[in-house]
Amino acid sequence: MSTSSSTKTVAESQTTLVQLMEITHANIAGIVHGGEVMKLVDTAAGIAAVKHSGGMAVTASIDEMSFLTPVHVGDLVTVTASVNDVGTTSLEVGVRVDVEDVITGERRHTSSAYLVFVALDDEGKPRPVPRLVTKTSAEHRRQREAKIRREMRLAHREAIESHRRTPEQDRSARV
Repeated sequence: MSTSSSTKTVAESQTTLVQLMEITHANIAGIVHGGEVMKLVDTAAGIAAVKHSGGMAVTASIDEMSFLTPVHVGDLVTVTASVNDVGTTSLEVGVRVDVEDVITGERRHTSSAYLVFVALDDEGKPRPVPRLVTKTSAEHRRQREAKIRREMRLAHREAIESHRRTPEQDRSARV
């Protein structure tokens, strides 16, 4: 499960899934359930994370999931996942969901998401991941934006933890 390289490019782990949406994926109005789209997003992102990390990686959080337009029965869904940035043991994967009406050929962007994965070793403990090499201006931009999201996640977690501490814990933490 170890990686053969200490660095990997975005292209080396980019993943695309394509699936035709059927009635079993939808509600009675023919609109695909958001959970079905989320499952495809998590699957594509997970594959990209495993490819980049060279072994097991698990979803730690879905940082953001935006549904821009509905997906309908009969739409051909394309889910593209790319590693945006890496930490020591974690990876942020950005996912874009597009659909195509297979009859008219009309295409539209329907969803975007950012997921965080943690690479695990054989004992289920976090393990280091290869550094990410960005080459294009779009990859550089996505990496910068991922760093901003990471800072926001960490600040959010600290604010919640701080709020949960009692006044006594706050005083002892300052000593």
